[in-house]
Amino acid sequence: MTQNEMPRLDQIVNLFAVVIPFIATIAAIVLFWNQIVTAADLVIMVVMYLVTALGITVGFHRLLTHRSFQTFKPIEYFFAIIGSMAVQGPVNTWVADHRKHHAFTDQEGDPHSPHVGHDGGVKGVLSGLFHAHVGWTFTEHGKADQQKYARDLYEDRGMRFISDWFVLWVILGLLIPALAGYVVTGTLAGAAGGFLWGGLVRVFFLHHITWSINSVCHFLGSRRFDVEDESTNVFWLALPSLGEAWHHNHHAFPRSAQHGLKKWEIDISAGVIAVMEKLGLAKKVVRISPERQEEKLAK
Repeated sequence: MTQNEMPRLDQIVNLFAVVIPFIATIAAIVLFWNQIVTAADLVIMVVMYLVTALGITVGFHRLLTHRSFQTFKPIEYFFAIIGSMAVQGPVNTWVADHRKHHAFTDQEGDPHSPHVGHDGGVKGVLSGLFHAHVGWTFTEHGKADQQKYARDLYEDRGMRFISDWFVLWVILGLLIPALAGYVVTGTLAGAAGGFLWGGLVRVFFLHHITWSINSVCHFLGSRRFDVEDESTNVFWLALPSLGEAWHHNHHAFPRSAQHGLKKWEIDISAGVIAVMEKLGLAKKVVRISPERQEEKLAK
């Protein structure tokens, strides 16, 4: 197998990771139509969503990909594990793919640009958006050379262990909400509800919010900085993405720990990093001064 070939196992795993949460969400809607979902189900789903989403936004993205701040090694490993529970691929693969995205943003070589390799017209636009949103996971995911784009993680034995044992973290990410449902209700039905809502449905929603950053936030939205790519800020995605939808800001200043650069730009992930800093769990947090932002504004 060459470096440019996507491993067959990865293709199969990605297929299941995309299809099963989708089917589970449709099943949940059908099975619980006109019925009351328990408060425990919703609480478990929200908690699992926040924990695993922060594993992606704070852990995989701002800490491990861009080194926007520093922390202790056990905390790095913790974020790598809870990020893996989001079922978006092994940590080393995710980081390598994302660094490659920044190296070739919206140009040939970008793993998930909606603008590369697609003809014009409505069909081309829809094809590009589909590729950026989910199609790339079947064709480009995992093809970035880890030793080139994620050497720091590849050479970290602990991080490589976490990456290699990705399936274990995925299973734990499904069993934990099931166990929580059982503990709260004391019933197998409660465990099933936790597994469904806090596990599969949560994965479905987090998948599509994250993938929307790749698709929507390179197609629709606002721009104010002088950058050569097509990244945009999408305000209505900011809350569910925990601040990642200020994506144009991020591409203007990739190492910034704060993506919401204006006071009204809600960025929950940046807030978590700020709390960690106050607790002594984060240091050397990268922030962009108003003067640097002013210099980068499009003229």
